[in-house]
Amino acid sequence: MISERLNAMTSFIVMDVLEKAKQMENQGTHVIHLEVGEPDFDLPGCVAEAVCRAVRDGHTHYTHSLGMVELREAICDYYQRRYNVTIHPDQVIVSSGTSPAMLSLFSAILETGDEVIMPDPHYACYPNFVNFLGGVCKKLLLSEHDGFQMHPEQIKPLINEKTRAILINSPANPTGTVISDSNMQAIAGLGPRVVSDEIYHGLVYAGQEHSILEYSDRAFVLNGFSKMYAMTGLRLGYLIVPPEFIRPIQKLQQNFFIAANSISQVAGIAALQHAENDIVQMRETYNLRRLFMIKRLREIGFHIPVEPTGAFYVFANASHLCRDSYRLAFDILEKAHVGVTPGVDFGDGGKGFIRFSYANSHENIAEGMDRLERYVQSEEWEKLNRQQ
Repeated sequence: MISERLNAMTSFIVMDVLEKAKQMENQGTHVIHLEVGEPDFDLPGCVAEAVCRAVRDGHTHYTHSLGMVELREAICDYYQRRYNVTIHPDQVIVSSGTSPAMLSLFSAILETGDEVIMPDPHYACYPNFVNFLGGVCKKLLLSEHDGFQMHPEQIKPLINEKTRAILINSPANPTGTVISDSNMQAIAGLGPRVVSDEIYHGLVYAGQEHSILEYSDRAFVLNGFSKMYAMTGLRLGYLIVPPEFIRPIQKLQQNFFIAANSISQVAGIAALQHAENDIVQMRETYNLRRLFMIKRLREIGFHIPVEPTGAFYVFANASHLCRDSYRLAFDILEKAHVGVTPGVDFGDGGKGFIRFSYANSHENIAEGMDRLERYVQSEEWEKLNRQQ
């Protein structure tokens, strides 16, 4: 018998799209991938060399359960340089990507029935983490007309005695939104602890992202190396916690995960200390792709009232084509051979939207936009609507 909590878990729809696309490719179809949020860049050279050196030097054994102290110190140095905040290395818990860190975090703060306030649309997996641990998601519906900003005056009415955290993500997946300085400061002052997912920090093209730790020392930070450093396959993330949560989460880490991959941790040190030039080049390339994609999507007829300024996504309103974004996404895949992510993957607030990723080459993005334009001009989408 399968547990009720697992039966209640939804699939990660973007992975369903990717797996369907891979099946089509195996049958000879050329698919343009604009669905997956994974950098198309190879590892920075310094990181690749660090991986090889770690193997040669025998860094292939268990590390401290919190992570190598050298990596935790490097993370603290980074937050000091970048945000002018002081963190003790023991407050940093290194994990095999941010997903285990998220599981550990919510395991530490949630009892059955406790509530987490989160944006809608939101990263697809947030509700599954909270619900799996017996928590309740209180979702704040955001508006495309102000760029999907989270406003503190809208959050405040959702706070009650069961509220354990406010979850924010800036820059955000799927919207590319960067929370303003004033909004973030106000959210930090609302009372509940703030969980800040900062995995897309470093990928901002206008304005400036801020860490929640600039405004509160009671907050939690989720971050890692997958997005900014193009290190998805190395599975390296970390969690920054208030001092009273160090030992409880360390016990969970020891029992469930032992420690993060030792070779990846060596690579993380190299990334923090030597990959800045690589990051600058990747960010400049992403920005050119961002501007091109927004322009082409608007020309094709998609509604984007406020340009996204972070991460590597454009969350475009496609309701003029079909309000069922799930059916539309798979129809685009099957008929235009372009992989895109249906907005419904990101909550009710994403219904009618499609997420496009520009973590692909300019050439592939251009071809994907041309295929999409032909799909729209051929009115294939009208056949989809008539079937509803």
